Amino acid sequence: MKTDFDAVVIGAGFAGMYMLHRLRGLGFTARVIEAGKGVGGTWYWNRYPGARCDVESVQYSYQFSPELEQDWEWTERYATQPKILKYANHVADRFDLRRDIQFETRVSRATFDERDNVWLVETAPVGKEGGDRLLARFVITAMGCLSSPNTPKIPGLADFNGPTYHTGNWPHEGVDFTGKTVGVIGTGSSAIQSIPLIAKQAKHLTVFQRTANYTIPAHNRPLDPAYVREVKAHYREMRKRAKTLPAGIDLRVNNVPAIETPEEERRRQYQERWDYGGLGFMASFNDLLLNDESNRTAAEFVREKIREIVKDPKTAEILSPTNIIGCKRLCVDTGYWETFNRPNVTLVDIRADGDGGPIERITPTGARARGQDYDFDTLVLATGFDAMTGALLKVDIRGRGGVTLREKWGEGPKTYLGLTVVGFPNLFTITGPGSPSVLTNMLPSIEQHADWIADCLAALRDKGVSLIEPVETAEAFWAGEVGGAANITLRSSCSSWYVGANIPGKPRVFMPYIGGLPAYIERCEAVVAKDYEGFAFA
Repeated sequence: MKTDFDAVVIGAGFAGMYMLHRLRGLGFTARVIEAGKGVGGTWYWNRYPGARCDVESVQYSYQFSPELEQDWEWTERYATQPKILKYANHVADRFDLRRDIQFETRVSRATFDERDNVWLVETAPVGKEGGDRLLARFVITAMGCLSSPNTPKIPGLADFNGPTYHTGNWPHEGVDFTGKTVGVIGTGSSAIQSIPLIAKQAKHLTVFQRTANYTIPAHNRPLDPAYVREVKAHYREMRKRAKTLPAGIDLRVNNVPAIETPEEERRRQYQERWDYGGLGFMASFNDLLLNDESNRTAAEFVREKIREIVKDPKTAEILSPTNIIGCKRLCVDTGYWETFNRPNVTLVDIRADGDGGPIERITPTGARARGQDYDFDTLVLATGFDAMTGALLKVDIRGRGGVTLREKWGEGPKTYLGLTVVGFPNLFTITGPGSPSVLTNMLPSIEQHADWIADCLAALRDKGVSLIEPVETAEAFWAGEVGGAANITLRSSCSSWYVGANIPGKPRVFMPYIGGLPAYIERCEAVVAKDYEGFAFA
């Protein structure tokens, strides 16, 4: 049957752009469908104050083009959202990607036609009537793991008189908080980045905290030109080292257990990592996510820092996390704890078991928590995302027998390698649940997935077959691997978005593969080496 394209790719972030580049290079026809007006994905939508990547800029970048690596100039240790978006646009222009991207369009439904082994993809223009229908042999999802904003169902939210903003869908023209009283709900990564800047602008800021989070100072700074020259001279070596480490980030790992390290040396290591800043704090020792007692030493070190920085003991106590450090994604900040020393900042504890209690409702003029009213004229929801599956399940994806992906994942997502799903032939999910994705540097993880998919499509063409689908035993095996890997670490021990705990009614399943990028790459390569073991062809 004649198709409009070999592949339809959903999303024009870093994953969709690179997937398009690879497909083109192999001679496949492709159309990318993107809801936004431009490329960038996460970095197109997340424009809240202080938005930065928590991976150092020289590493949070594409690896596929040595020329791109050499030509592009990163200027800060941690790149800002505008700089990363500028980089995405530079890549789109450099490789002439826009001509195959359809902007301001959403995929509303994708249905697999079992008779002709093709996907019928239905699209709709954003904010307009009408739509289109495309036939493609393959559908590749590239919507991102953190791209479906979570708006909590707080009573009265629609009654608030002032403007309401979500950090995951920020106005592109920006927001001026000068002279405003502001309420922020949430203290996750986007809140930790934005709160210090909002506090500097606002007349008064009230922060509602349900769960205290661990955060490590970024110590962001302009990049020394000599350092940049050194990185560019040895980029290949740095990338190679990164792929040998679990998170795909080139950082120094201290391969000794904290529990066997004398206290003085242990504290010295923590202080050294704290002074350097960033995600490498969790690499202070090799057992921080494996041993409760070791983890407590790291957690207590951070709590001591909070007590040192925050002047009011009660505020410091509320801000001090009590869960496992690292079981939620570690945050990286600039001046977060210091912000709570400002006279124009109020912290409200909304833990169900805390002194303040949960938010009862949003009122027309603010919020009420356990009988007390807090007034503000602007509301910011820093309430995160329906992670890993949210964006996928927003599209009505139907496989064999008309079964929807939502039905298939009713008890939690199951995939083969985080790339494919039984009952959904020729559907590929870039950094889907069951892959390392959010536990790694996303750029190399994206490239590894897009490369695997592109090579797979080329192999199918060489074989003269048009359909690939995982078999049930392979999917069940991989689900066991994902669950088994999670169970041996402390990371699955708390209520985090890794297990969907922030979304009411979402099945509690640890979604990413925690076995590390090297082990995952080795498994993917072994599958290919065994002529795509675990897959059926037609």
